[in-house]
Amino acid sequence: MKKINHMCAVMLLLALTAGVAEAGSGNRAGTNGAAELLIPVGTRFIGMGGAGTAMATGVEALYYNPAGAARMNNSVDVYISHMSYIADIGVDYGAVSANIEGFGVLSLALKSLSIGDIPVTTTQNPDGTGQKFSPQFFTLGLTYSRQLSDRVSVGLTTNLISEHMGDVSATGVGFNIGVVYANLGSIDGLDIGIAVKNIGEQMTFEGSGLLTQATVEGQNRPPQYYQIQAASFELPSSIEFGMGYRRSFAGDNSIRISGGFQSQNFSDDEYLVGVEYAYQDLFFLRGGYDFAQQSSADREYIFGPSFGAGIHSAVGSVDLTFDYAFRSVNVFNGNHVFSVMLGF
Repeated sequence: MKKINHMCAVMLLLALTAGVAEAGSGNRAGTNGAAELLIPVGTRFIGMGGAGTAMATGVEALYYNPAGAARMNNSVDVYISHMSYIADIGVDYGAVSANIEGFGVLSLALKSLSIGDIPVTTTQNPDGTGQKFSPQFFTLGLTYSRQLSDRVSVGLTTNLISEHMGDVSATGVGFNIGVVYANLGSIDGLDIGIAVKNIGEQMTFEGSGLLTQATVEGQNRPPQYYQIQAASFELPSSIEFGMGYRRSFAGDNSIRISGGFQSQNFSDDEYLVGVEYAYQDLFFLRGGYDFAQQSSADREYIFGPSFGAGIHSAVGSVDLTFDYAFRSVNVFNGNHVFSVMLGF
């Protein structure tokens, strides 16, 4: 049975890898929609440069690779985080994962953007009408993950994507699928992971904000309202590869080294690397760096080094973890991320 599971995982890995030729298109940068899907969550791996495709486990893996959620240590994990993103945008995230014996791991996650009020302007009132609107963007994800064997885990996420701006809105569905293979080559602590993310149909804005008043030439009728057909937009699909290695040394100390590669269909390819030092699984220090292979001198990758720290403690029967991460950003202020995770 284990051989069959391993073979299925290998076939899935090959199928996912076949899509890499369609990704990596830097000259389409900035033309995709639903960009909120690309905003990372998971404080631990933000502090490690985003290199979580192979190493992320439990509820922290939902963004990076849904297969990693199957490798949770508790029966239930609850996760809450807040990020101070660029341009004063707040990113709030909450998730829960439950390990159901004999079935697998079910997870539910919600990511919401707090953008604030924006003045309404029109061609007749370019300085503002006195009214304001507040964009509302959120993503609701349902994930199923399962351990096929002691080494192989798989996962699938279905994301409901909602964008509402003033009098127009768009709704879509995207899918993430991933595989993790642990202890590769019978080397304890060496993991590899692959994830394909944000695969789905195009989205289109609709609503009363697209109504315009016009007259039809040659027709004897008063001005009428007509619906403008908005252009549809694609999701920012990507394929991501990751590898990580963890090792203990000097008794109470351990280190994790993780790397990754992301090929996206609307931006330049990215390379990620991160490291985490842990003492007695109680205190953690992290660092990471991600950079893009620029295909045009007109674009600059704005994100730089990242750092983080965490504290883990058992309070009665509850595992309690506090994490903080900082990601440097050019032009804008850096991203500050705080999170709390409870394990039962």
